Parts: sequence; C-alpha cells; structure tokens
Amino acid sequence: MLQEIASTHRANRHKPKRWFTNSDMNLFIWFKNQRPVCFQLSYNKRQHEHSISWHIDTGFSHSLIKAEKRHTKYRIPSSPSSESKQDFNPVCTARDFLQASDHIQTSLADFIFARLIEYPGQLDIRSDQAPVSKSL
Repeated sequence: MLQEIASTHRANRHKPKRWFTNSDMNLFIWFKNQRPVCFQLSYNKRQHEHSISWHIDTGFSHSLIKAEKRHTKYRIPSSPSSESKQDFNPVCTARDFLQASDHIQTSLADFIFARLIEYPGQLDIRSDQAPVSKSL
C-alpha cells in the first residue's frame, strides 16, 4: 500500500506537494488552490524503474529512470537520470496503482487513475480488461 510521507504535505505554500511511497512506487502530487495540477508516478522501482508524469498544462511524459552509480566529489551519490521511453501500458500501471491506493483519499486516487488511463496512444481496452474505479 502506498503510504503518505507527511513531512512534504506543506513543503511549499504556493504549490503544496504530497508524497506517497511503497517498495515499488512513488507518487508525488502538486496542488494549486487545493486541486491537483501535476503528478509523477514512479513504478517498478525494484527492477527497471519508470516514471509517468502529467501536468495540467503540458500533458504527459514517460521516462525510464537510470540509476547512476557515480559519486560527486563529496562522495554523495548523484541523482538518477531519466530518458524518454515510449512503450508503456497505461492500463496495467493504472490497475497496479489502484491496488496500492487504499490509503489515498478516494477522490484523489480516482483522479490519478483517470489520468493514467487517458495516456495518449494506449491500446484498445477489450471489454474483459475494462478499468474499474476505486469508488465503485
């Protein structure tokens, strides 16, 4: 289950951010006027981490996260880098997110789920693969 990291809830008064995490996912959500305006969902953290981002003005991006093993001159590991990645199954990712979202407010989880299945270029969803909302 995704658990909220409470210390980020009011990190920036102008664009509050919330962070939810588990062993396989990270979800960051930014708000403006208490409405989500951007999110980043990192998934498959234990194997080949990817990230799907959505912004209200610019839409979607999807990336493969490449862990860097280099260290800075101060012996601090550098931040991971990312590269654009196109092959992405939004339905599977949306379902995995929904299964992990029990501790996220229902309206917020439904919002993220809806954006994920709106990802452009997704494959046709057969009737036996229809997504199900958390609120049903």
